[in-house]
Amino acid sequence: MAVRAVRGATQLEEDSRDHMLERVAEMVTDVMEANGLEVDDFISVIFTATSDLVAEFPAYAARRLGFGDVPLLCARELEIAGSMPRVVRMMAHVETDLPRADITHVYLHGAAALRKDLTRVRSVPDDE
Repeated sequence: MAVRAVRGATQLEEDSRDHMLERVAEMVTDVMEANGLEVDDFISVIFTATSDLVAEFPAYAARRLGFGDVPLLCARELEIAGSMPRVVRMMAHVETDLPRADITHVYLHGAAALRKDLTRVRSVPDDE
């Protein structure tokens, strides 16, 4: 069993508590499904949020999914001019038998445009 890092990101339409919980839960669940993971496979998760998101801690959404025993950390994303607004990112450290090249990173909604350079990405843009 190896330790791997799995990335994810999602963009919110608005800064509201319910929307934050919904979008972060969707991201975490998609990361789990895309990589065949269960909560027990997670070692730790770091969440970052852009400075325009203040309605709720992203980690709380993971707690509601059963991550009570997994160390979770929230941090502020760097404020870079022209960067995408209302984005929550995650980097999870997991135990898995998947080779690094087979890890699927998940980018949802507007954040689907962030990492088109990755070869194994589950990208779900917003409907237009």
